[in-house]
Amino acid sequence: MHIDNNTRTHCSLVNAAVRGNGNNTSTVNKQIIRSWRRCLHDHILNPEHQPDPIVVDRADLKERQEKYCNLSGIARVEMTNLYQQVAGSGHSILLTDSEGVVVNYVGDPMFTSTAAKTSLQLGTVWTEQAQGTNGMGTCLIEKRPLTIHQNEHFFSKNTHLTCSAAPIFDPTGELIAVLDASSKSRLAQQHTMVLVNMSAQLIENRLFLCSMRNNYNLRFHSRPEFISTLGEGVIAFKGDGCIQAANRSALFQLDITDIKELLGLRIEELFDIRTNSILNNAHNQATLPIALRDTKNGRRFYACFQPPNIEHAGNRKVHRQTRLFSRPDTEDKPILDSLEFGDSRMHRNIERAKKLLERDIPFIVLGETGTGKDVFTKAVHKSSSRANKPFIAVNCASLPESLIESELFGYLPGAFTGANKEGSRGKIVQADQGTLFLDEIGDMPLHLQARLLRVLEEREVIPLGGEVPIKVDIRLISATHKNLPLLVNEGSFRVDLYYRLNGISLQLPPLRDREDRRTLIQHLLHQEAGGANQIGIEDTAMDVLDNYDWPGNIRQLRNILRTLVGLCDNATIRIEDLPDEIFNTDEDGKPLQPTRPTNPLEIAERDTILRELEAAHWNVTKVALKLHISRNTMYRKMKQFTIRPPR
Repeated sequence: MHIDNNTRTHCSLVNAAVRGNGNNTSTVNKQIIRSWRRCLHDHILNPEHQPDPIVVDRADLKERQEKYCNLSGIARVEMTNLYQQVAGSGHSILLTDSEGVVVNYVGDPMFTSTAAKTSLQLGTVWTEQAQGTNGMGTCLIEKRPLTIHQNEHFFSKNTHLTCSAAPIFDPTGELIAVLDASSKSRLAQQHTMVLVNMSAQLIENRLFLCSMRNNYNLRFHSRPEFISTLGEGVIAFKGDGCIQAANRSALFQLDITDIKELLGLRIEELFDIRTNSILNNAHNQATLPIALRDTKNGRRFYACFQPPNIEHAGNRKVHRQTRLFSRPDTEDKPILDSLEFGDSRMHRNIERAKKLLERDIPFIVLGETGTGKDVFTKAVHKSSSRANKPFIAVNCASLPESLIESELFGYLPGAFTGANKEGSRGKIVQADQGTLFLDEIGDMPLHLQARLLRVLEEREVIPLGGEVPIKVDIRLISATHKNLPLLVNEGSFRVDLYYRLNGISLQLPPLRDREDRRTLIQHLLHQEAGGANQIGIEDTAMDVLDNYDWPGNIRQLRNILRTLVGLCDNATIRIEDLPDEIFNTDEDGKPLQPTRPTNPLEIAERDTILRELEAAHWNVTKVALKLHISRNTMYRKMKQFTIRPPR
């Protein structure tokens, strides 16, 4: 077998670094050398000869995906968020289980062919034993965040990759998964590593709360405003006070290196508080942070106590009217049908789309920004016979005008200065046999519209610098929030292209006009909760969400729900959790929704705060000091109880 010079050079570097000699080995990280040594001596691997990838069968993969409290479902939300943050930079986001098997994958179309060549796919085993030094496998052994950059990989075949990985631990400290972002980047970008690590911690925290929902949870931090954030410590314990689990932030704040030091202790042995007081606080004042000290060093923390999940709480009375929303029944519905829950216009759009799925008729999806045009388009693709073929999306508004032509039509090697020496197929050719989605088509430059029209008429593409046309078979869907007929009248959009694109127009309604808004909120809330069985939301909070105008539509709703899921206590969203921006107000700036408390304890608390503020001439800082709470907590209480200074 022929071995090229680059492979020989890399193999020499690996062997020299492990032996501890060579002029080029001084810059190799000790962590990498440790891994290379394991690969050579423990795993008996040869950097010149990479073995065929190991891929588990479909049944094994499904079993792994369903294992451990729906890890894949919980991780999918954060993987998608992470992918959106690095989208366009050619990354694939992968999740492996504790045995290095890829169980979840979100990929950038720019990286799809590379991912396939390097086996970055579902079911592939990425341990060090199977793939040598790599982000996922080495992270499984080192058990800490790391980046494996290009030549730091053991096998020369993987040296074009840059992989940033972070471990995910279960509530008892066992490593159960690794989150990884891989790309062909020439630079080991530090911000990617930071984003991956943050996403891994978010997955870990969600997994903790999902796994420990049948226990009491103590959520604490040295600063009260950091409770319910990524940095909070969480300790789970039973009704008798016996500690069952703790997250990494809890161990860090308490200067504890091993979770085993806590397991089996009673919560009273850790903090200066009695179990009976904890249980009473959890059920009556769960949202109120209280001050406590750890028994070892006397450091002060602020804590909230969360009771077991309501569905397991027996006959305990729940103050305030709270509804538990389980996932809307979309499991057995076709993909397109799952996009509506009773809205007549969405139903009509879906029925019309289904009738034309297999016909060569282009769609234009219209709607305000954030109404879900991209989601609708992907559902059309997934519902058609092209579902297993490429889905290629191009945002005509986000690409510089100078790059749109090369992105769409591709180019030959050397076609222009700065071009990739290998050339590029272009998005249209990449979409062959599949679907091409042209988002924000109204922003396409006029001079490129003629070329696109020719492609649609003749179904062939001539790349930049080329002469031979390439035949393509594509399903075309375009989308815009602009008024295309108006652009045609103004002369900024070709009339012939408009009629070629407009086989059928489907207008997505804005969220404020949707008849199924309430059920849609429940559905998205379940998704953002990461697959939790149930999540509570007060009637008044749901009323506010339902009555808000939502200028940012579904995109704005998703972002707010994601924040609320992270901030709410006791798996219940209350009206005080809602951001100020979504309160509709009257002419005097007062909220139209009922926000005054009805619970006797809360009424007394509101009256106390109001009396102290009036006595202190509305000096918030002074009152916060007197009540022994932070100023941020004070403002939160004022918002919760609709307390405003007099005009």
